[in-house]
Amino acid sequence: MLKYPKELQKVFQKLLTQQIRPIIIGGYVRDFLLHKTSKDIDVELYGIDSYEKLEKLLQEFGRVNSVGKSFGICKLQLAEYEVDFSFPRRDSKIAQGHRGFSVEVDTTLDFKSAAKRRDFTLNAIGFDVEKQRFLDPYEGRKDLHKGILKAVDSQTFQEDPLRVLRAVQMSARFSLQLSPDLLTLCIQMVKRGVLQELPKERILEEIKKLFFRSAKISQGFFLLEKLGTFTFFTPLDTLNKQQIQNIANSLDRFTHKEANKTNLSIMFALVCYYFTKEQTEEFLAHFTTDTKLIKKVLLLIQHKEFFKHSQISDYDLYTLATKLPLEEYFLFLSAHTQEPSKVLHIKKLYKRAKKLQILKEKKPNLLQGKDLISLGLEPSKIFSHILDSAYKAQIQGKFTSKEDALKYVQKYLLP
Repeated sequence: MLKYPKELQKVFQKLLTQQIRPIIIGGYVRDFLLHKTSKDIDVELYGIDSYEKLEKLLQEFGRVNSVGKSFGICKLQLAEYEVDFSFPRRDSKIAQGHRGFSVEVDTTLDFKSAAKRRDFTLNAIGFDVEKQRFLDPYEGRKDLHKGILKAVDSQTFQEDPLRVLRAVQMSARFSLQLSPDLLTLCIQMVKRGVLQELPKERILEEIKKLFFRSAKISQGFFLLEKLGTFTFFTPLDTLNKQQIQNIANSLDRFTHKEANKTNLSIMFALVCYYFTKEQTEEFLAHFTTDTKLIKKVLLLIQHKEFFKHSQISDYDLYTLATKLPLEEYFLFLSAHTQEPSKVLHIKKLYKRAKKLQILKEKKPNLLQGKDLISLGLEPSKIFSHILDSAYKAQIQGKFTSKEDALKYVQKYLLP
């Protein structure tokens, strides 16, 4: 029996008194069967054909958001849950791309017909609230039990190019193997070049799910190769087998699952470890135009060999900390490196950086522009040169206080 929030039961009771039949469908049902928690609930409604009536019925229970009105979707915020109420619909392919669909609400559809538009059988399992029973016209529960990811309908599946990447991340997230038919279908879609129809932001969203929600990221990474997507995600197609294996291992070792820009930049840097600057830029262009993210990845790649130097002074660490956050750098190195001696070396460098208090940010400057003004200098372009030179002397240990810093500037840096 499916469990859902008590607050939602009150909404269901209201709908049922209006002869409206609610069926919970999709990810919430799937996650329940997989013993996973979810805060997003999709409910399909049968026996109602008025969006305005639905809005009025839901307003007494919480904040209603009608941003999905054109798709027949009404969103209700219910405590910590976001509930999407929708009508049965048909999706018809009318143009290229993930959004090239005509959406037609059809309240005469039965559940099986309405569920046919969904991607995978495990996402087409419903739960009839009134009768308190599962609806599974495409045998999604059987596929879940077998550990198989299967398309609901091969024709409707290939109308949406994003579903190739969804198959990859779903396989890795839930430790599922693609059915032979689905594997063949995805390979054919990639060969036809369907991924070229997708906008960067949609590609990135699926890759982030692979990176941050997967039980084993390498499963999805190897699947990307198997489906032939490396020829789209250039220059992944230039990697040899050992490099691919090393990248896959490093992705699995990086266990920081919080989906933020810092962890995303490290994930991308691990994938781009063997690339040149130009190749890294080419690869990242498939996903984003975010210059800050790209810069972070490039900095990590640029300094990947730094830790291998046999003699690294405090000054070297101080200097590196001015270029990139050392905590992120060591996370990146630790994920990629397996050799015991190198792992030990990285740990020692990490401890030194921690002792120097430069893991999260560089050593603070003792001098600022206002201090130069106090010496009688007028603001000018030379300020940055003086401050840079003073900071270099500071991290070399030539002074440790502001007073001594000012004396150093007067003696060595002023004209």
